[in-house]
Amino acid sequence: MSAPVNVLTFGESMLSLQVDGPLTAGGQARTAVAGAESNVAVGLARLGHHVAWAGRVGTDEPGRVVLRALRGEGVSVDCATSDDQAPTGAMLRERRVADLARVHYWRTGSAASRLQPQHVKSALDAGARVLHLTGITCALGEGPLATVRAAAEHAAHNGWTVSLDVNHRNRLWDATAATTALRPLLGLVDILIASDDELPLVAADPAATPAEQAAQLLADGVREVVVKRGSDGADLYLPGRAPLHADAHNVPVIDTVGAGDAFSAGYLSAVLDGLAAPERLHRATRTAAFSVASAGDWEGLPHRDELPLLDTAPGGALR
Repeated sequence: MSAPVNVLTFGESMLSLQVDGPLTAGGQARTAVAGAESNVAVGLARLGHHVAWAGRVGTDEPGRVVLRALRGEGVSVDCATSDDQAPTGAMLRERRVADLARVHYWRTGSAASRLQPQHVKSALDAGARVLHLTGITCALGEGPLATVRAAAEHAAHNGWTVSLDVNHRNRLWDATAATTALRPLLGLVDILIASDDELPLVAADPAATPAEQAAQLLADGVREVVVKRGSDGADLYLPGRAPLHADAHNVPVIDTVGAGDAFSAGYLSAVLDGLAAPERLHRATRTAAFSVASAGDWEGLPHRDELPLLDTAPGGALR
């Protein structure tokens, strides 16, 4: 019998072509798999948690690549579904100037954009402790948004912890559309994760300070508001307590793509382990540091026994 699922997540995972220079100059590309929710799933699996990903892919080679990659990382895809009428989405990321990357998406009409609530029913019926959602899935269309709402309602009704990473993407929808879709979810969300520039999308008063916006979200019923601040670390707001802060770890920055997902994986891992609030922030910033110090969306994420590696002096070697 398989172990009970700790975390259930779903969303669009795509075939990713990662180019080491300008595409028009013939930059060399490597293939990978990318997707916010699957990045989090891999991060949690590497930290020792049983995770299920219930996204939707096409019945094509990219879809098989996505499922194989997730299986290889220990993520359950037993409840993932496929669509023989639509392709798996794709993205191309080219390194354009120094560490600046430019991303192009092919998502319109993809299998994931046709996601409907019935596609995740078996995964929800199987149960979990945590449901992790992102605003990216909500932006893919009415079907995916309805699926997120139905999943959040199911999880909240059954006493799961519901986590939502705002994860705003300007190329998918504008701020007004994001606010309209995401604010109604707040009554179902226990843990809200956002960068400081994303808080106005969900807070009642977009003009308020981040601390005031966090207080508004807590008043709306959110249990924990986690604010990612990049190189400035992260803050945690809890009801009736002073804000907590954790500094970012000082590591060489190679690739920032996927850092927010790594942060979410670390934070949720600490929640599952029952760690206190300061330790939750610490693990989140630590997993994010592993991500930015490595190339790729998820390839550099740490296994549980690797977490102490950042305590080693820079330039050191473990012998």
